[in-house]
Amino acid sequence: MEEGGQRDRGRGTPATAGAEGRQIFMELGEQNFDAICLSTYRTACKLRFIQKRCNLHLIDIYNVIEAVRDAGLNAVELNAGISVTRLENLVSSLFNQLSKRLPTTHTVNPRESTALLVEFLLAAIDSRLTVLSVKAMLAMLCGGKLVDKLRYVFSQVSDSSGVLVQSKFDGFLREALKLPTAVHEGPSFGYTHTLARSCFPQQKRVMLNMFLDIVADPPQCLVWLPLMHRLANVEHVYHPVSCSYCRGNGMTGFRYRCLRCRGYQLCQNCFWRGNASGSHSNQHQMKEHSSWKSSATKLGRALSRTLGCVSSREPSHPIYPEEPERTLNLANIVPSRPIGNTSQTMLFLATAQRMNEEHALIAAYVNRLQSSPCSVDSPSRQDEEHKLIARYTSRLAETEGTGVSQYHLVFHIQVAVCCRQRKDELEQRMSSLQESRRELMVQLEGLMKLLKAQAAGSSHASPSRPSPSTVRSVGAASPQAHMYPPQDSLAGVGGDVQEAFAQGPRRNLRNDLLVAADSITNTVSSLVKELHSGKRLLKDRGGRSIQIFY
Repeated sequence: MEEGGQRDRGRGTPATAGAEGRQIFMELGEQNFDAICLSTYRTACKLRFIQKRCNLHLIDIYNVIEAVRDAGLNAVELNAGISVTRLENLVSSLFNQLSKRLPTTHTVNPRESTALLVEFLLAAIDSRLTVLSVKAMLAMLCGGKLVDKLRYVFSQVSDSSGVLVQSKFDGFLREALKLPTAVHEGPSFGYTHTLARSCFPQQKRVMLNMFLDIVADPPQCLVWLPLMHRLANVEHVYHPVSCSYCRGNGMTGFRYRCLRCRGYQLCQNCFWRGNASGSHSNQHQMKEHSSWKSSATKLGRALSRTLGCVSSREPSHPIYPEEPERTLNLANIVPSRPIGNTSQTMLFLATAQRMNEEHALIAAYVNRLQSSPCSVDSPSRQDEEHKLIARYTSRLAETEGTGVSQYHLVFHIQVAVCCRQRKDELEQRMSSLQESRRELMVQLEGLMKLLKAQAAGSSHASPSRPSPSTVRSVGAASPQAHMYPPQDSLAGVGGDVQEAFAQGPRRNLRNDLLVAADSITNTVSSLVKELHSGKRLLKDRGGRSIQIFY
C-alpha cells in the first residue's frame, strides 16, 4: 500500500455545494482522517463516514436497483442527462422506503438524508449530471455485499452477450473515481485515460467471473472499495489483547501483528498513524487481522487444514454462468383477477373453461359456414348443421350440469363448516358438564366420609348394637349430636348438601343422596339429548341427509 504523496488536504469544499454540502464536509474535517498516513485507509475511512452520515449503509444495491427502476432510469441511455429534480426524487424515494422498512427503535430523517446525499453528489459531480454518474456513485456508496454491487456494475458495462465493453467500463471508472476526488484524495486515486486498459488483459473477452476475480483483488485505482467493505465488517469486532504502543485494554476493528517482532501488535489507530515503539519499525511487514481466534481454535484449524478436512482457500465468490440470464418482458402480461376462496376459484375456472369451449364451437361453426359454397342448402349439409347444433346443445347442458355440481360442492362445503362449528360447541358443553359431574362426585365422596365418621362415632359411644327402637330414641333425644354434623365438616361440600345438614326441619340424609344421584343422572341425560338435538339441527340446516362422524 502506497502512502499519499503531495495532495490537497484543504478543508475547502467545491463551489457547487450548498449548506448541507458544507455541513457534511465540515463534519468530515472534524474527524481528523487526514492524520492517517496510508492513502488507501484514509480514503476508505472518509467514504465510510460519508456513507454512514447519509444513512446509505442501511440501503443495499437491490434497493438502489428498485428505486432506479421506479424512477424510469433503467431504460435510459447511460450518457443521457438527468435533472437535479429527478435526482432529488430518486434519492427521496430511497430514504422514504428505508424509513418504512426500519423498526420503530431505529428511525432516520428522510428529508435530511436526502439533502445531505444530493448535495454531496452534486459536489462530487463537477460536470454534467448523467444517468451513469448517478448509478455508479449510488452503487459505490450503498451498503450490502460487494459481489452484488460488482455484478450490478458489470451489467451496466457489458453488452447483451455478457462481454465487458471497455468504453463503458472506462466511463464507469471516470464517474466512480470522482468519489475519492470529492474527499480530497484525487492525487492518489484520480482518473487517467489508461486505467481501464490496465485493469484487464488485452485481446481477451472479459466475462462476469473474470471481472469479479480481478476487481475482488482490485487494481490500484479501486483498492479503496473492498477496504471500505472490510471496515464496515470489523467496526464492532473486539480483540482481547492490548496494543503494544498505546497500551489500550483491548482493540476494536482491525488488529495488526508484526511478522518480525514477536508478540508485537498494534490497534488500527496506531498503525494507521504510523506509531511504533521499541525495536519495531514502520518498515516491518504487518499482517492484518479482522477477527480474534484463540490458540485452541488456531491449532484445530491448522490440524484440519493439514489433514485435508477443510480447503486451504475458499472461493471469493460463487461461479456464475457465462451467458447472461434472459429477462422476461412483462409489459404484455395481464394480471389475473384476485380470487376470494377455493369455491370461487373452482367456479371461476369452470366458467372460463366453458366459455373457451363455447367460443371454440362457435368458431368451428363459422369456419364450416364460410368454407361451404353459397348454393341452396343440401340435405347432407343441413344434417351436418343439425348434428353440430345438437352437439353444441349437449355441450351446454353438460356445462350447466357442471355448474350445478359445482354449486352442490359449495353447499356441501358450507354444511361441513357448520357441522364442525356445532361439534366444537357441543364438545365445549360436554367438557363443562363433565366438570360439574366431577364436582358432584366430590361432594358425594365428602358425604360418604361424613356418614362413615358418624357410624364410627356411634359405634364407639355404644359398644353393644342397640335395637332400632333405641337408635330412634337416641336420635330423637339428641338430633344435633348425630344427625347434624358441625359446620366446619361441611366446608368443601356444595350448597344442596349443606342445606341437607343445615339446622331447621329434619331431613332424611338418604333422600338427599338420592336427590344428588338423580341430579347427576339428569345432567348426563340432558347432555345426550343435546348431542342428538345438535345432529338433528344439522340435518335441518342442510336440507339433506348428511352423515357426520365425530
